[in-house]
Amino acid sequence: MYCKYCRKETDSNHVFCANCGKRVNPISGVVLSYGHHDVINAFSVFVAQNFGANKMSRIKSGIKQAVISVAIFSAVVSVIVFSLSGVLMSIFVDGSNVQTIEIGSQYLQIEGACYIGIGILFMLYGYYRAVNKPFMSVVLTVISLGTRVLLSLVLSKIPQIGVTGIWLSIPIGWFLADAFGVVYYLKSRNSQQI
Repeated sequence: MYCKYCRKETDSNHVFCANCGKRVNPISGVVLSYGHHDVINAFSVFVAQNFGANKMSRIKSGIKQAVISVAIFSAVVSVIVFSLSGVLMSIFVDGSNVQTIEIGSQYLQIEGACYIGIGILFMLYGYYRAVNKPFMSVVLTVISLGTRVLLSLVLSKIPQIGVTGIWLSIPIGWFLADAFGVVYYLKSRNSQQI
């Protein structure tokens, strides 16, 4: 495939031309085809190129498009996992083990309903790597995993919640890390550090 802007050859799987940095494929098509990781990698490259060129308005526009794409992909995956949790569990567990399938289905429904949280977290990882703040990926990981461990211990000891508290702690950790990453982004952007 050839880029329609610079006329140089580029990979048809890329969202942006490696030569001129202009978008050659819509992000939304790539999301549905390849999932979170490929979109986040493309997003990270897009942000890095524009950060290096000091084109902050393009980054802002790219963030909006990426959030929409991640939200759509996450919603589709959430509906599938939530709706088919029993079927998915049956792939791995003998159908005669009804209790295990029920418990596993509950886990998949809790986590599956919250995939937007991990999608946004992956976006934040990619963004902070692209703007030369890789330490933020570490901070966000510590928040996500640290709260998950602490909440698992606390929530699982509440009799009304029990083991479900362990599963709830996963998306709660994602959303807490998301909140921290977004607040840091907004404060940094307002102070022109990013």
